[in-house]
Amino acid sequence: MAVPGRRRGALEQEVLGCLASAGRPLTVAEVQAEVGEGLAYTTVMTALSRLHAKGALRREPAGRAFAYSLPEDPASVGAAVTARRMSRLLDSGEDRAGVLARFVADLSPEDERLLTELLGDGDPVQKADS
Repeated sequence: MAVPGRRRGALEQEVLGCLASAGRPLTVAEVQAEVGEGLAYTTVMTALSRLHAKGALRREPAGRAFAYSLPEDPASVGAAVTARRMSRLLDSGEDRAGVLARFVADLSPEDERLLTELLGDGDPVQKADS
């Protein structure tokens, strides 16, 4: 979905910015009108669909279409996208246990502590804030 005159990922960034400034769910047509610049409806729809598939956007029915919005915590968008990529990479391999073992072995001591807390149902975010 390369758009002439845009660097890779620029349209997705513009779409995320548009949704962030709107502060409410927007349909494809509304995003297209905001981002504009002669983009085809299908180009904007593809960008929104891909962001939704990556976990970066929420989608809800809006008549015969969908309205898209940022998750409750916009700061979590990057984490959701990275987690989705990690899951896809993990799913594409044959030796899931080997990949996970190697990943854990390569963690820094701080990341290992954080992962241990997460797996033990600890809330490292809450602990870091206290």
